[in-house]
Amino acid sequence: MKATGAEIIARLIEREGVNCISGIPGGANLPLYDALARSSLRHILARHEQGAGFIAQGMARVTGRPQVCIATSGPGATNLLTAIADARLDSVPIVCITGQVPQALIGTDAFQEVDIYGMSIPVTKHNFLVRSAAELLEVVPEAFRIAASGRPGPVLIDVPKDVQMQSVEFDEWPEPSRPDEPMCPSAGDIRRAAEMINRAERPLLYIGGGVIAAGAANHIRQLAERGAIPATMTLMGLGAMPADHELSIGMLGMHGARGTNTVVNECDLLIAIGARFDDRVTGRLAEFCPGASVLHIDTDASEIGKIRNPQLGIASDARVALEELLPLIESRPRQAWRDRVQELLRDFPLRFPEAETPSSAYGMILHTARLLGDDAIITTDVGQHQMRVAQAYPFRQPRTWLTSGGLGTMGFGLPAAIGAALVAPEKTVVCFSGDGSLLMNVQELCTAVENDLNVKIILQNNNALGLVHQQQDLFYGSRFSASKFQGAPDFVRMAEAFGMKAYDLDLTDDPGALLDEALRAKGPALIHASIPVEEKVFPMVPPGAANHQSLEAMPMAAQI
Repeated sequence: MKATGAEIIARLIEREGVNCISGIPGGANLPLYDALARSSLRHILARHEQGAGFIAQGMARVTGRPQVCIATSGPGATNLLTAIADARLDSVPIVCITGQVPQALIGTDAFQEVDIYGMSIPVTKHNFLVRSAAELLEVVPEAFRIAASGRPGPVLIDVPKDVQMQSVEFDEWPEPSRPDEPMCPSAGDIRRAAEMINRAERPLLYIGGGVIAAGAANHIRQLAERGAIPATMTLMGLGAMPADHELSIGMLGMHGARGTNTVVNECDLLIAIGARFDDRVTGRLAEFCPGASVLHIDTDASEIGKIRNPQLGIASDARVALEELLPLIESRPRQAWRDRVQELLRDFPLRFPEAETPSSAYGMILHTARLLGDDAIITTDVGQHQMRVAQAYPFRQPRTWLTSGGLGTMGFGLPAAIGAALVAPEKTVVCFSGDGSLLMNVQELCTAVENDLNVKIILQNNNALGLVHQQQDLFYGSRFSASKFQGAPDFVRMAEAFGMKAYDLDLTDDPGALLDEALRAKGPALIHASIPVEEKVFPMVPPGAANHQSLEAMPMAAQI
């Protein structure tokens, strides 16, 4: 059989089981777009390449399978880099295909030429610069295999325009990719891990996003229940344990409850699974779990001992390790430890001001959760609203919480919500955003409307970069530098200009009823509510402080 490089790419994407891709065409990838027009693939035209990357991320985070985004050379490719870096830090499997200038022009500073291969090396799991159409028969399946194997991540394929146009003859299509077999632990390591857990009086599960990536949420719950082990989650681990489970103690770290962080500090064994000891989790590392032994299980061997040296480190897929570990765990009540945990959570709980007011910062989050329950997928942008949702939304299932954790990318929420809605059209997708974050990728409102997606944007508008403003107020003597916006866009009219329904909770006497109406309506909508810039998100561990030193409210000195 005979096909061009562009036709090979399109056909191999189809053979990987992908049916929807996102991107933007340009001169260097027009042969590929010509092939896409003759394929079965649904193409979502983003309005910015970063948006295309986050749309692919949204699809990948919900399905757990690699998804695809496409950009042209030069600025198209460089615009993808932020979404690629975000996927790398949050372990999201995406395959990014960029057009490149013809090979004869590489290195000549040709129009729209950049070395995206070299630029992307630090932020990809792997990347390829393809030199012939025949290479694509191996490169494309290999890219999907790499993206999905072990610790998932982004892979970039850079394809010169002449390679896309080149015809090649071959005997048969390669088989679709298969992820590598998951890493397995040694029997001795599993036995030692079980001994550590069974011996511990005050064990604690520290659950990261790797548990969700491995499909091990059910296994982690079984481990907690069998050993009566409390469980705390990172920002990326939310949903791995149901928020209302009796052993769940919520999120730890910078914006976790002081009670949760105190439980962490009092444990005698920290069982870290699929987590990487991020600085937002540990606070001052020297004072993080000072009296605890550490058992660390992670599929990425480079993470073990990188930040905190464990007494036992096991490089293994989380699900496989838990399957082998569970039969060895003794059933123990650990009542004294559980009583102490409950005492700390009662003494130092999270507080949600104005929780019963549907137009308040926490109220609209809790009202949305009550209305939609487990049937929604929640995305956020980055800032105060993100931390409030992480604190207050009762996630009970994995892959229903999509947020930018490692990179903290403003502008993530809306395009990620679009991606989620594309692969889960039966669900309501809610994007909680702030005014600063929404403006980062506001052009994707057009994409949501064009595809009539069931995406609801709940905009908490304080006319500021809220978390920056909060830190300047708390730690920089209330010297507000570039954190308050001088202009105030009319977001309701802006949404309507894009053809989207808009609801303003500021202009109604019954915000709860209006919020219900907006969330129940089909199709995309923006829900706007003003939030006073003075409203902060607490608790908060000051940068560089230990987790037990969190601020629960404005210090008196800062209030004067």
